[in-house]
Amino acid sequence: MATTTTTTTATAPATAAPPRPASKPTPRWRNRESLTAWLFILPSLIGFLVFTAGPVVAAGVISLLDWNLFSSPTWAGLSNFARLGPDPTFWSALGNTAYFTFLSVPLTILVSLLLALLLNQGLHRIAVFRSLLLLPYATITVAVAFVWIWLYIPHDGLVNAVLGVFGITGPAWLISDNWAMPALVVMSVWKSFGFGMVVFLAGLQAIPQQLYEAARVDGSSPWQSFRNVTLPMLSPALFFVIVTSIIGSFQVFDQALIMTNGGPGTRTTTLVMYIYRTGFENYDQGYAAAQSLVLFAFIVVITAAQFLLQRRLVHYDN
Repeated sequence: MATTTTTTTATAPATAAPPRPASKPTPRWRNRESLTAWLFILPSLIGFLVFTAGPVVAAGVISLLDWNLFSSPTWAGLSNFARLGPDPTFWSALGNTAYFTFLSVPLTILVSLLLALLLNQGLHRIAVFRSLLLLPYATITVAVAFVWIWLYIPHDGLVNAVLGVFGITGPAWLISDNWAMPALVVMSVWKSFGFGMVVFLAGLQAIPQQLYEAARVDGSSPWQSFRNVTLPMLSPALFFVIVTSIIGSFQVFDQALIMTNGGPGTRTTTLVMYIYRTGFENYDQGYAAAQSLVLFAFIVVITAAQFLLQRRLVHYDN
């Protein structure tokens, strides 16, 4: 029997090529997508730095100065903030602003939510109603204020004329100590409910209909469906409207200046109006800047508190 011998020839290993130096990763901010994103963000970022962050920093500097806009500023330290304590007009303006917020925010949210629920029922020509209800929000505040001044005229105004039909003698709304601020609140609610209405309507239309069908199968009444389905699912929109409404109400200025000029006395003088008068009528820029920083601090604290509460009250559908 023949024996086959297999001979294995060892092949010399090929010379390995020298490793290429590792290329440095491109910085993330230099990627095409990142650069494109920064280009889109840049206009808003510039606007924020110039019109928001810049003025806040400038107010912080001016609050430490004694400056009347015409002479050279002098260093005042914290004396402008010390003046806030014994200033009765400042505390009155702060109380008026809080009173306005306490009345206007719940009423605005209630009216906005009710109208959003009504429009969400699929009414005929709903687009027309939606546009008409949004018109007050889109109208300039100055124009709306002048219309409401006419409505509030004591003897010939439409509001008192309607009350007279029911045998009620209406007050002199805008010069009454008791009714001037509620009159401003009613006007402000009418002016601003459209924004909340649109937000709530978008939230309502995003709620899955299967949740309502499941609630009906379980025998839930319309009120139970609203409480257990609508409100939890609408809570993110509700939280957003509450935050923006409170921030806006703390900055109320236009309607109070035009309709009552802060009167009678100081009953409708809001904090922003007092800051305006301090800075541009009394030319006390340092003190006005100190007041504006206190207002800014109030808004930051209230907004932060709301964001802390949202973890318990706001339901996010994951």
